[in-house]
Amino acid sequence: MTRGLGTIRQLWQLLEPVHATLYYAPEAFEQAAALGYATDERWPSYFAYRAAPLGPVGPHVVNALFYSLSPRMVERHTATAWRTASVERVLEARSAGVDRALRKLLGDRIGSPDLREAAELARRAAESADTAGRPMAAANAALPWPEEPHLMLWQAATILREHRGDGHVVALQAHDIGPTEALVSHAAAGAAPEEVFSSRQWTDEEWSAARERLARRGLLEADGRITEGGLRVRTSIEKLTDELAAAPWRALTVAETARLAELLVPPVLDIVGAGLLPTQSTLGIGMTYDYT
Repeated sequence: MTRGLGTIRQLWQLLEPVHATLYYAPEAFEQAAALGYATDERWPSYFAYRAAPLGPVGPHVVNALFYSLSPRMVERHTATAWRTASVERVLEARSAGVDRALRKLLGDRIGSPDLREAAELARRAAESADTAGRPMAAANAALPWPEEPHLMLWQAATILREHRGDGHVVALQAHDIGPTEALVSHAAAGAAPEEVFSSRQWTDEEWSAARERLARRGLLEADGRITEGGLRVRTSIEKLTDELAAAPWRALTVAETARLAELLVPPVLDIVGAGLLPTQSTLGIGMTYDYT
């Protein structure tokens, strides 16, 4: 039995919904509202919750690390984020929000042997992650581990997805793909319709300019369709991302990674089945690439 890049990608796709619960669950919005953040849209709490492990950083740091979000959007939601509530209070709120949300979503699975086994396996992988050059992963890895299995699983999922995300930024830069180009090329490759990417709040002019830059490189047709060369670049980016995400999983045997994937399916189906998460996202979950 071997553990290839397909397995690394599958584990990300299974763990991502666990992590993303924080950004969509009503309980997390309630915790954010209690701190004073607006909850008429998800972004004020998203930026506060995701950036809090970094400390009270400003827009320039957040913009650099989150990469593909419009700088104006980052400025709007982070310039005064820590005046609304301290980092410490935000971290407490996000833990409480995840706790409440997962207890509701997972029901009788909370505290079950299977959930504990999944949490412990995921934690072993997360604790083995080398966070050198991975600021988002390092910030989350520095936080204390909770004892409850559902929170332990969420913490592990968060470290591993941020570890992967840090590597994805490296992969994009290695291919000279900037923040806007990353979205335009991903949309052209079929990750999601272009309108889904409007949530990142780049202007039409910025989107068109990125499309033109990619077209000059032969990666897109003039009408925005991806070329064979463009698909090769996107495939290369995703392959490098998966390769850079592989190291933590070497802490588990091949059989253990297969067991973790098996254990994750029921709780992930609970989360996805609740209808909280968008059916299409900018992450391209579900896409497959031919790495041969």
